[in-house]
Amino acid sequence: MKLVVKIGGAALENESVLQKCAFAVAELAKDGHQIAVVHGGGTMLTQTLTRLGKQSEFVQGLRVTDAETRDVAVMVLAGMVNKMLVKAILATGRPAMGLCGGDGGSFLARKKKTVGQDLGFVGEICSVEARWLEAIWSQDGIPVISSVAIGSDGEYYNVNADQMASACAAACHADALIFLTDVPGVRAADGAILRWLHLHEVPAMVQSSVISGGMLPKLEACAEALRRGVGRVRIMPADHADELSNFYVSRMDCGTEVRVA
Repeated sequence: MKLVVKIGGAALENESVLQKCAFAVAELAKDGHQIAVVHGGGTMLTQTLTRLGKQSEFVQGLRVTDAETRDVAVMVLAGMVNKMLVKAILATGRPAMGLCGGDGGSFLARKKKTVGQDLGFVGEICSVEARWLEAIWSQDGIPVISSVAIGSDGEYYNVNADQMASACAAACHADALIFLTDVPGVRAADGAILRWLHLHEVPAMVQSSVISGGMLPKLEACAEALRRGVGRVRIMPADHADELSNFYVSRMDCGTEVRVA
């Protein structure tokens, strides 16, 4: 099977959780699955920007990105965070190869347009060259992809990592897209974690602000992946990554499965 695993949140900041995620990904690859890892790193980016004296501003869960912020994003996401995750996977004994969207033109972006707001160098993926992923898989490797892509104008764009993962999963015809994050799943109005969430339920939950902030682009990414043929989409806590090996063989009680209907 082809699986895209997006790693973000606490998993990138807590060494023990990061190791657990890396081991889970490596075990899936060991079992013969083709795994691509897409990662975020927003907290580390915010911390770095703060040290440089720059404030972070978000609109509907997306970071407003001027040229200087974009340059820092390339440094942090495609550099420090990417190589940290590659190192963690290598430590399990599995080969991993770090990429950003500019490498080989693997992920091409266009400027993301939002009504009434210019987000700057924030992009959305418009094209994926999956042959680079296939080349790494052919050598039993694990591609590790940072959420930075390049535009036809030659500029790098900061891309929401959830949306990057969705585009990756759709382009390589993945059987599943799994989000390992620092939240236990999608919460209902009463705070309970939803075991299943159907796409037709999402607009009302957004309207009533049950779903807000960073969960907005995540669920947009889930919806886009399902509409483009990805078989299954699940949001689950990173500290339960060791349950990934049971994804297709038994029922999972953690996280939220997002479904078309």
